[in-house]
Amino acid sequence: MKIGELSTASGLSRDTLRFYEKLGLLRAQRGSNGYRDYPADAVQWLGYVRLAQNLGFTLAEISADLIALSQEGGTPDAVQLRAALQAKRDVIDERIRSLQHLRDELQRRLDAPDLMACPLQVPAGENS
Repeated sequence: MKIGELSTASGLSRDTLRFYEKLGLLRAQRGSNGYRDYPADAVQWLGYVRLAQNLGFTLAEISADLIALSQEGGTPDAVQLRAALQAKRDVIDERIRSLQHLRDELQRRLDAPDLMACPLQVPAGENS
């Protein structure tokens, strides 16, 4: 499938497809005319990439996982996918805790009679 066809089928711009190819997220064969020829499953693969992004994975994380799997000669199985999703959930949970602390600290300052005299409260276990 040519880049224009893949762009139409996937809803992604040609520039995005070229960028994904540069990152190693997408592979194309080059014809004798130099045109890219993408495999039939490229649309489905791009759907997975978009889903992973919507679940909070960065392109760098997706690319690194893909490179690691290709070096192992395989595709992700359910155990690997579950581990990646759990690890991402843990990162998000930590980010939520950090944002909740930040929100609490902002509210504490807003509630203080003197904003400038209100000392910073560092949560237990943090040394910064």
